[in-house]
Amino acid sequence: MANSPSLSPSARPLWQRLLLRRLKFLVVVAVVLGVGAGAVYLFAPSLLLKADAARMAMQAHVEKKTVKAGDTNWSYYEGGEGPNIVFLHGFAANKETWLESVKDLTAHFHVIIPDLPGWGESSRIEGGDYGIDAQAKRLEPFFAAVGMQRFMLVGHSMGGAIAGVYADQHNERVASLVLMDSLGLTFKENDFAREVKAGKNPFLYENRADLEAMLARIFLKPPHLLPRVEDALLARNRDDHAFIARTFDELRRPEQALSLDPVIGRLPMPVLGLWCHDDKLIDVSALDTLRTGLKSSPAIGSTVLNGCNHMPMLEKPEETARIITSFALAH
Repeated sequence: MANSPSLSPSARPLWQRLLLRRLKFLVVVAVVLGVGAGAVYLFAPSLLLKADAARMAMQAHVEKKTVKAGDTNWSYYEGGEGPNIVFLHGFAANKETWLESVKDLTAHFHVIIPDLPGWGESSRIEGGDYGIDAQAKRLEPFFAAVGMQRFMLVGHSMGGAIAGVYADQHNERVASLVLMDSLGLTFKENDFAREVKAGKNPFLYENRADLEAMLARIFLKPPHLLPRVEDALLARNRDDHAFIARTFDELRRPEQALSLDPVIGRLPMPVLGLWCHDDKLIDVSALDTLRTGLKSSPAIGSTVLNGCNHMPMLEKPEETARIITSFALAH
């Protein structure tokens, strides 16, 4: 028996023709997107970082905004409803550091997450002072500009030192304070402190090995990054080399590195110290300095997390959010 002739395109039913057109369209779109993503990965990997930041911000239900306050054009995230919480990032970091934890907070809190002046997408004055005291002074016009009257202030690492100094100067605004693996307190000398004293700056990267060494220093389990993403981070770091070097040299001075030691005894608000047990940068013994130094605080909290290093908001985001939530609701 002879084979039945196949239907010509024009002889097919209308639904088949429409389906084939849709499938061809989807194939073309998939090819274009695949080629586009490949081109971005190869030739513009920095766009991958921006796209990932936008994805995380969407998941956290925050919107990126800008405002001019003082000598800085501030870039910041804002979102959520409820009691106010402000988050300050650490050295050589940016506002995106907080997004993993904040996505569990915006359902119950109104959050503000700025890029500190000089970092991220906030502006920088060439040769300006970006030490702890100068940054703390810059916060007041920013809070006035965004309408923050009273809030919980959360600071990580360098951001913790800035938060503590600001809280001492403006306790009428700071309802409670969270210091997370914070700079500014005396701690048991570790390898990082010895390297800093010897004049080394591990925040300056020349190659992928330098970046991976730093990731191993701040994460208990370093994240695996695609090679071109590493290249984008290296390029960003190289662009900021002079600023990172100058600011790091300023922060290593004793009056900066130990800026919270003379301050904590005056803090009149509830204070929570939150540390990773295995912090290789700022040893957990700094938490002892904080606890014994808080002479005026009406409520003192102290939490040590296992399974993380210097970045609890990234390594333990759900636990970090839960601890902050509990402290905020209690005070």
